[in-house]
Amino acid sequence: MKQSNDFERVELGFFPTPLERLSNLGAALGIELDIKRDDYTGFGGGGNKVRKLEYLMADACNKQVKVVITTGGHQSNHARMVAAAARKFGMKPILVLRGNQPEVYQGNLLLDKLFGAELEFLDPEGYFTQIEGAMNAHAATAEARGEKALIIPLGGATPLGALGYVRAIEEMDAQLKSRNQQPPQVIVAPTGSGGTLAGLYVGARQYWPETQIVGISVSAKAAWFQDKISTMAQDCADLLEWPQQWAAEDIWIEDGFVGTAYGVPSPGGIEAIYRVAQAEGVLLDPVYTGKAMHGLISLVEQGKIQAGARVIFVHCGGSPALYPFAKTLLEH
Repeated sequence: MKQSNDFERVELGFFPTPLERLSNLGAALGIELDIKRDDYTGFGGGGNKVRKLEYLMADACNKQVKVVITTGGHQSNHARMVAAAARKFGMKPILVLRGNQPEVYQGNLLLDKLFGAELEFLDPEGYFTQIEGAMNAHAATAEARGEKALIIPLGGATPLGALGYVRAIEEMDAQLKSRNQQPPQVIVAPTGSGGTLAGLYVGARQYWPETQIVGISVSAKAAWFQDKISTMAQDCADLLEWPQQWAAEDIWIEDGFVGTAYGVPSPGGIEAIYRVAQAEGVLLDPVYTGKAMHGLISLVEQGKIQAGARVIFVHCGGSPALYPFAKTLLEH
């Protein structure tokens, strides 16, 4: 059997990130609540994708890639961090984004510009039928110039990238042991492409087999995520040569907190942003973590997470996305 450190990676983030007790919010909810501050990973504005990119960019460097292509929404944390990572290693970033060309570049879009990414915008209605062809076209153009290209899938959601969150479990395990604390009974995290959840599932089964993982969807329906994450978890476990078997029904996804659409703030998510900011001084975002925290709060209120449970919320970053939604947040 292998370990996550047996795979080559570049050092991008500032690890370990803090594991912080949210005493006020936890007391109000009747649970023991910690937050894994992966908004503090630092590189390129921080966020959960840094852990995945440490593995994915090592692969890109080994392949002598000159052009890195990826995709996401307007306020994609992943796209922003890919652009930063590409620049760090002397590569050109190309981002094919879901959404029409904006009049004003704010939040992650502004950072994409600062990192010098080439941007292409696809109409949201035709995005899913056009995205593969659009990224392949950019790769073909680069190859015609004699520049090796690499396409990184949405969210960096690959078995190799998922190793980043196997490492995150190992990191949290060491942090809890240093405090003489027990493993969490529940981990809650947003899921938009599935890679973070896949790594959490594989790592938790190895180190915390009694811990439940709950993914709060910010985009697709539960069944889609269950199929994708179980397959990715299986492939990640196979990379590690760990004797794990995964099926779709092993994956717990809550898909009732998306709101009207991916990337559109939801009333419950906005309420969660205000609540956490005013209870703990912690900033969430309206695309990912605000909706996930709404999910956590609701699951406690519904009794799906039991009173008194030890819970870790994974903060995946995304605070740059607060600012483009200032008008919506202030009108709430």
